[in-house]
Amino acid sequence: MKINRKSILKSQIGLGSGLLMALSLPAAKAQTTYELNQGWLCKKASTVQADGVKMSQASFATSGWEKATVPGTVLTTQLNNKQIPDPFYGMNNQRIPDIYKVGRDYYTYWFIKDFKEAAPQGSNQVYLNLRGVNYSADIYLNGHKLNARLHQGMFLRQRYNITKWLAKNGSNRLAVIVHPPDVVGNPNGGQGGDGTIAKGVGLQYTAGWDWIQPTRDRNTGIWDKVIIEKTGAVAVLNPHVITLVPGVRQPEGLQAPATIKVAATVQNPTAQAVTGTLRYTIAGVTVSKKITLKPSSSLDVQLDDYVLKNPRLWWPNGYGEQNLYNLRVEFLTADNKVSSKEDVEVGVRQITTNWNEKTESRQVNVNGQKIFIKGGNWIISDAMLRFSDMRYDAEVRYHHDMNLNLIRIWGGAIVERPEFYKACDKYGLLVFQDLWGSGDCNGRWVDPMKAEDQWTRRKYPDDHDLYMRSVSDQVKMVRNYPSLALWCGGNEITPPQDILAALQDTVFPKLDPTRWFVSYSNSELMSRNVLGGNGDGPYGIQQLSVFWDFKTFPFNSEVGSVGVSDYTSLKRFIPKENMVFPEFDASTGKSKVDSVWDYHKYIGYDWSIDKYGKPKDAEDFAEKAQLVNYDQYRALMEGFSSHMWDWYTGVIIWKTQNPWTAMRGQMYDYYLDPNACLYGLTNGSQPLHIMYNPGDGMVMVANNTFKTHTNLMIVAKILDLDGKETPITQVFADVTPTTTKRYLSVKKELDAVAKDKGAFLVLQLQDHTQKIISENIYWVADAKGEYSGLQRMAASKVTATAKKVANGKVQVTLTNPANAPLAFFNRVSLVNSNTKERMLPVFYNDNYVSVLPGTSKTVTIDYDPKLHTATPAVTVSGWNLKETNIGVN
Repeated sequence: MKINRKSILKSQIGLGSGLLMALSLPAAKAQTTYELNQGWLCKKASTVQADGVKMSQASFATSGWEKATVPGTVLTTQLNNKQIPDPFYGMNNQRIPDIYKVGRDYYTYWFIKDFKEAAPQGSNQVYLNLRGVNYSADIYLNGHKLNARLHQGMFLRQRYNITKWLAKNGSNRLAVIVHPPDVVGNPNGGQGGDGTIAKGVGLQYTAGWDWIQPTRDRNTGIWDKVIIEKTGAVAVLNPHVITLVPGVRQPEGLQAPATIKVAATVQNPTAQAVTGTLRYTIAGVTVSKKITLKPSSSLDVQLDDYVLKNPRLWWPNGYGEQNLYNLRVEFLTADNKVSSKEDVEVGVRQITTNWNEKTESRQVNVNGQKIFIKGGNWIISDAMLRFSDMRYDAEVRYHHDMNLNLIRIWGGAIVERPEFYKACDKYGLLVFQDLWGSGDCNGRWVDPMKAEDQWTRRKYPDDHDLYMRSVSDQVKMVRNYPSLALWCGGNEITPPQDILAALQDTVFPKLDPTRWFVSYSNSELMSRNVLGGNGDGPYGIQQLSVFWDFKTFPFNSEVGSVGVSDYTSLKRFIPKENMVFPEFDASTGKSKVDSVWDYHKYIGYDWSIDKYGKPKDAEDFAEKAQLVNYDQYRALMEGFSSHMWDWYTGVIIWKTQNPWTAMRGQMYDYYLDPNACLYGLTNGSQPLHIMYNPGDGMVMVANNTFKTHTNLMIVAKILDLDGKETPITQVFADVTPTTTKRYLSVKKELDAVAKDKGAFLVLQLQDHTQKIISENIYWVADAKGEYSGLQRMAASKVTATAKKVANGKVQVTLTNPANAPLAFFNRVSLVNSNTKERMLPVFYNDNYVSVLPGTSKTVTIDYDPKLHTATPAVTVSGWNLKETNIGVN
């Protein structure tokens, strides 16, 4: 259907005043709020005879109803009630009825919650806020229906004034019926199944993708927070904070002023006019404005700007600190009482983009400085929408620890939750936020798996007005987070033309005018494509030199490789009888793959594993896969960094995480256990980094900081498989800000030593005190391209000690004696001293480390002692070291 762009401005950007209308939810915590997240009951709707009016009254008996998980989905409730097997394990997902076959009624449920809240006194108000229901719902409270018509839309938040419906005795009952998406899609094995899942305004991956099996209930449920909010007569809604940071800034030193701009909507639902003061406070300074609100009205208010002197700026990861200010917006009544308040954490920064003429791609600038984008693609934290602050924090921290500076939210999922953005603010991860749509479902390509033709799919979703209202609402929800950098119309395709025009012409200019909006993820306005094809990729194993020497897309929104985790991880979701490693047949170029591995979307390692010797079993395969993982992702980031501002302005890995137990494109598994991909990226993405081009043998330094580094010592040497060292060079060097510099080639010397058995190339960057600030150890194949020497390497003589240095912090020191072989590729793991199982999540400053003869290396481990109460121990295992257990002193 077509949309009226004038009506968008009125109904989606503005705010209605009806007391029972679904209005936009505030973007931050209000004055007094609490969540309804415990004590819910549920029942399949087809088994309930009563209507919502009766069920929402205390007299209705709920005996026989089941415990419900809210926030959560129907599938989550069923899993927690042990009614279905874990769909993330083995082939269990096949045992769960799919909604396409059993019908929508099978997953249509009633949810009931009893809660205490007394009717407020005087002009005080109480609101019910639902932050996300999938897909449609009717809401009842104490025998009254709150919504005038069926609420639809997974992403459109709901806000109801429940003041007059609260029970006099304070005992209230909420009843909600939740219906699945109107069109659930046929999960026929295509990307997004048959594509019809995109007819709604919701998730697309739930019908299946090449990294996940179908989610059987399509995530039906009250999937996000339910909040009770209490205010005075006037409520503050949707504060909007913009920070302007003119000029080119440095992270340190005295700063020129920045400008703070604040606006908010205030709403008066009462029958009386209210006069008062709207104000905001930041850094101890208050800016205010007196206003009068008419009865049953709302008003958009722009407050005076504030010039913040010597601001503490917010910077992306690797470039500076992530400073945050608390800004409070309040409405005070005439008698100087706070009616409502909103707290916003403000990162003072300014993000701009421009077209880089040399690379022919988009360049991102923060506080006037160009930022080379090193990003990861993100789907969603959990495929069953089991979100938590802990999980968000851990996942975003992993991206921080990989020295990345951006996360792209893929368009087949969601506008991420405020808790995700809060973690990105904390760790300095810029966010590239797609809106809902994908080329696979929305008609970019001819696809025999799809139910409808391209022209029909290009018009998805069916309800354009709902889409626009949802976008406007979600923009208000997340626009204050400093980490949000870019908006994108969709994954590999634009939204329909009328939606695109409204987004470009009205929604973003009005609601979020300082951020760049790109029509789709691989748009020519993002990255000039002179190679043809789709404009992103490739997605599989590459010869390492390809990342360095083949010029790909200048801002590559998706490029990636493998991601199988180690054997400990595989045992979490693969049954013992299916621990059969893939066997590669060089004559056909294909692998024989076990059914469970295939079901969990294994992507081929092909020839890369056998170079280390034919695997003996699944454990041997998984351990050798870690060498490939490390090498692939180190080379990917080094190769792109070697051409920054020359060929490239950025690269985003497809992908860095999985919300399901998939076996591809992940730096850590679903259970938050990191694999070698993560540490290959940690190494290759260092802000100041020495590196080696495996093609021409060139030693280079990448400087992703704003500082010139001088008096650096470059050390290059070769280590044979027995640990004998051959020096190549020591030379002083310098490198200018945000650039890469070529120094010398070591190819001739390296080839000569490595030809028979292979060798190790050791590169070090030392500062003027001879402290090593970057070290890179490459394992190099023999003349035949095999790692023959590694297969016959002598046993490691490394010793390890572990000590607790603070609460939740352990240091492990690995010491390799002189005249010993390299202690190669050692994994350090923090484990429960009793069960010997890995503690998760745990954060290591480095891992899969190699220790040179006559040296030591320390790995620092961070963990949450409140989460992990057992006594910790440490295990260390390596390529030439059998696993050893170490107590923590």
